[in-house]
Amino acid sequence: MHWANALGKTGAMNILFITADQWRGECLSALGHADLKTPNLDRLANDGVLFARHYAQAAPCGPSRASLYTGMYLHNHGVHSNGIPLDSTHTNLALEARRAGYQPALFGYTDIVEDPGSPAPENRAHQYAEQVLPGMDPVAPSGNDWSLWFERLKSKGYAIPKDPKELFRPRPDYPGAVGSGRTYPPALFRAEDSNTAFLVDEIINYLAAGHASPWFVHLSTLSPHPPFIAPEPYHALYEPEAMKLPVRRPTAEQEAGLHPWLQHYLYDQQGAGFTVGADSRDNLLLPELDLRQIKATYFGMISEVDAQIGRLIDFLKQTGAYDNTLIIFTSDHGEYLGDHWMFAKFGYHEQTFHVPLIIRDPAAEARPVDGRIINAFTESIDIMPTILDRIGRPAPAQCDGFSLRAFCRGQEPEDWRREYYAEFDMRSPWGGRNGAPLGLQAEQCMISIIRGSRYKYVHFEGLPCLFFDLEADPEEFHNLIDDRACRQRVAEYARKALARRKPGPSPSPR
Repeated sequence: MHWANALGKTGAMNILFITADQWRGECLSALGHADLKTPNLDRLANDGVLFARHYAQAAPCGPSRASLYTGMYLHNHGVHSNGIPLDSTHTNLALEARRAGYQPALFGYTDIVEDPGSPAPENRAHQYAEQVLPGMDPVAPSGNDWSLWFERLKSKGYAIPKDPKELFRPRPDYPGAVGSGRTYPPALFRAEDSNTAFLVDEIINYLAAGHASPWFVHLSTLSPHPPFIAPEPYHALYEPEAMKLPVRRPTAEQEAGLHPWLQHYLYDQQGAGFTVGADSRDNLLLPELDLRQIKATYFGMISEVDAQIGRLIDFLKQTGAYDNTLIIFTSDHGEYLGDHWMFAKFGYHEQTFHVPLIIRDPAAEARPVDGRIINAFTESIDIMPTILDRIGRPAPAQCDGFSLRAFCRGQEPEDWRREYYAEFDMRSPWGGRNGAPLGLQAEQCMISIIRGSRYKYVHFEGLPCLFFDLEADPEEFHNLIDDRACRQRVAEYARKALARRKPGPSPSPR
């Protein structure tokens, strides 16, 4: 009975909300990926609904997660870059869940900076360097603060370096490393001691101890975010020779020639280096050996996260909680992996915004559509309204997103959106340190992206806009903005982008 009470066997629904960091949208074997295997997430998708056209609304992490947790587009919540505080006038998923009687527990990080003018939430421990979404209890925080994980590693005999980044260095003098890509050697820690494994351990301990019923657990993993490194045996799970080379123009000069933003950014790339000690500005110089191995290592990191998610799901099944738990898996944004001569997530291409989404609704009404793949456009701003819908809370007026509950019941919502919309601030790769790039004013730095089934429009203030026919040009190599045959279509998409940018919540899913 102890476990039964702890795991929510009281009739009310539990919530398991999982986010990975920098996980590309196509990287699920359930979607037919040719090289990658994700058996546990495939199993979850088979028990629920997989959204094949799911998109983040912003990049990098801070802006994207602000959209995820508030249900708002970037131009409404205002977090245009990492480190920008989230205005306390906005409510969020955790605060709304508390109003429904939950105690949201965080295992990982949220990448949210609190409004300095707001009162300190009583539930947050301020000694943690990583700031936490208001309303979340930081049970096992990570991110900028690794202390709890480090204590676990110390108890197992690991030596902890003064600089936490050093723990992610490849194992030195590893057999077979000579002649391999730089990310081939495994991590210093064992797979059972990785940060993802630690967080799952902590969740299992938390649930078994009966802290809340029903419970709300938010698992937020760093992997597969760089530095790209995987523990044994995941570091060698995929053969680099079998990895496809990046999708890009033959030279960086040709790639950069498409647009001034590419010309500017390609030669001053930012973000975490692909391995500890690597400089992102050297991304253009990586040899084929490293490019193939980076992709193999990235897939290995994904498989390691998949295995830990599988372990958590197995625990829920063994304890009888699985059929009483709403499970959502997604990511904050994608990763270029060398495509278009880039790494990280500072561009307008699909590689930045396309992310995975799986929802397993425990309701009996959802069982007839288990295994269904949804091809409608869904957005990360839909997550908050979906969870609130399932726990009986109305979506706040601030929300630009809409509940996905109908899709999980086999229904087709009327007048659903036909495109996805996203935004990106050109100052964000440098955190605003260098001011606005390319001689622009601050108000000219926002990029707006709207993409339908065939066409994609990218709006720049003060720079040329872009228009792609994805049916003929899926890799976004050929800009048709000045093509006379496309003028009417360009005007149509420009109007749609402008309509999405109006202040205030969206009036309809379209």
